[in-house]
Formats: sequence, C-alpha cells, structure tokens
Amino acid sequence: MDLTLIQTSLPQLAAGAVLTLELVLLSLAAGIVLAVATAFGRLSRLRPLSLLVGAYVFVFRSTPLLVQIFLIYYGLGQFEAVRASLVWPLLREPYWCAILALTLNTGAYGGEIIRGGILSVPFGQIEAARALGMAPGLMYRRIILPQAFRQVLPAYGNEMIQVVQASSLASTITLMELTGVARAIAARTYQPLEVFLVAGAFYLLLNLVIAQGVRLAERRLARETRR
Repeated sequence: MDLTLIQTSLPQLAAGAVLTLELVLLSLAAGIVLAVATAFGRLSRLRPLSLLVGAYVFVFRSTPLLVQIFLIYYGLGQFEAVRASLVWPLLREPYWCAILALTLNTGAYGGEIIRGGILSVPFGQIEAARALGMAPGLMYRRIILPQAFRQVLPAYGNEMIQVVQASSLASTITLMELTGVARAIAARTYQPLEVFLVAGAFYLLLNLVIAQGVRLAERRLARETRR
C-alpha cells in the first residue's frame, strides 16, 4: 500500500468529490420537482397527458443511463435546431448534459416511487375529505402528500444513493468528477488499488450522509405521526 500516493492524490480526489457533490445535489433538486410532476402526470385523467408521461417514464427506465448521457451529449448537437436554440450554450457543455441526463433519469424513477406512495393512501380518507367539501389542492396538501411522502421516503432514499453511484458515469463525457480523477491518476501512476480505495471511501461517505439524513427524516415523521 503506497501511503505517499494516497496522500498526494487526496487533494485532487477531494476536488473531484466536490464536482460529484455538485452533480448529485443539482440533479436531485431538479429531479424531485420533475418526479412530483411526473407522478401527477401519470395519475392525470387526461389520457394524452398520462400516455405522454408514461412514455417518458418507460423510455428512461428501460434504457441504460450511459446511453442516455451519450445521446444527450453527443446526439443533440447533430440537430441544427438545437445548435441554433437558446439552450445550446448549456447543451454543448458536458457539465449541464450530465445534470440533464441524471435529472431526467431520476425524475422517471422518482415519479414512479411517488406515484406508488400516492396510490397507497387509503381511499376511505380521500372519500371522507371529499364528503367534507375539501378542495382537491387542500386535500393533497393536508392528507395525501404527507402520507405519501412518509411511505416513499425509504425508497426515495435508495434512489438518492443510486444517483450518487450513477454520477460516476459523467466521467465518460470528459467530466473530471471523482471517478474521472481516480481514473486519470491510476492511468498515470499504474497504481489503481490505492486510488480507487480512496475514491470508494469518498462515495461511502456521501452515501452515509444520505442514509443518515433519510433515517433522521423517518424518525421525525414517525414522531409526528404518533402525535
């Protein structure tokens, strides 16, 4: 075990971990908004909207994330309309392409998780709210969504951890995040064991923070439910 290599590589790997953290946080922030919208779209009584959102979910859950990243980064630039659009300055950058791919992917998976949570709310409670004349918006805010989020929190916590792991694929489009930095150092030093052990420790730390955060949120929600 080359401790000197580990020590000299730590600053570079830490910088890569910061970029990984940026990718994860931005993707999860945009992904939760997209997931909620996707869940409501799937539950919509408007047949065209439900079918359109269902097609999006099917495509992004049925194809590998790596393929999605390649299609967004390499494929969109082949269309003249995209290159002439206002979003092209963002889509030509690997950073934003990676965030877009991660967001669309986690939005599809998260949407199905949240949809399942909404459907798990007992229908008797919904009927009671309607009998009391409660408006749909108030019913969702006070009855359906709080219970749904309590149900989906463990599963969505797993999805957040999956996003951390999936962020390593951003290195395939030249982003020097944690895995990209580790690969570059290993290729230069021919000592992959030490480098990837440290990179793995960074990933473990990120996922430990997420797991602990989800566990604390579960305990808090359980206390509120008992009240």
